Amino acid sequence: MTSAPVAGGDAPPGLMRRLASFIYEGVVLFGVVFVAGWLYSTLTQQRNALVGQHGLQAFLFLVLGIYFIWFWSRGGQTVAMRAWHLRVVDAQGRPITQARAALRYLASWLWFLPALASVHLLDLDHSTGAIFGTMLAGIAGYLLLARIHPQRQFLHDVICGTRLITQLPPPRARKSAEPVTQPADS
Repeated sequence: MTSAPVAGGDAPPGLMRRLASFIYEGVVLFGVVFVAGWLYSTLTQQRNALVGQHGLQAFLFLVLGIYFIWFWSRGGQTVAMRAWHLRVVDAQGRPITQARAALRYLASWLWFLPALASVHLLDLDHSTGAIFGTMLAGIAGYLLLARIHPQRQFLHDVICGTRLITQLPPPRARKSAEPVTQPADS
């Protein structure tokens, strides 16, 4: 399945813009994950980070899903996407539904799953440097796949029938350059 041609003058964003949005999204998600982790540990009275670790991971997966599905299905933009003027739409350029947003969220884990599986299979779980190196290599490979695609779309967008577009805000009306005159004192 390939993406539809660009309609309505919505240009596909460049990879650098998408990568910048990806990094910005990571900063925003740090706060989301921090608050969600605190909430989970408070509600479950978790005293040790290793106790209930799988429950925390499942909870964070759910919280992140709610975050992305909510924003993508209500306006097509997360906070970072709005800052970088990106919008997710379906192949016809329409807003995406909650079901398609949920599918896109699940498919977007393709960014990380190969790297995470490699870390686990190579038993690199105890080396932080190896984990980050493997993650960076996985992300670079995923970016390379987007470079190969004719419309430069990511694999999860191709699978879900969605695409990212550049949506610049409308130009602001210029204020008139007429001088402001003060009323004369009487």
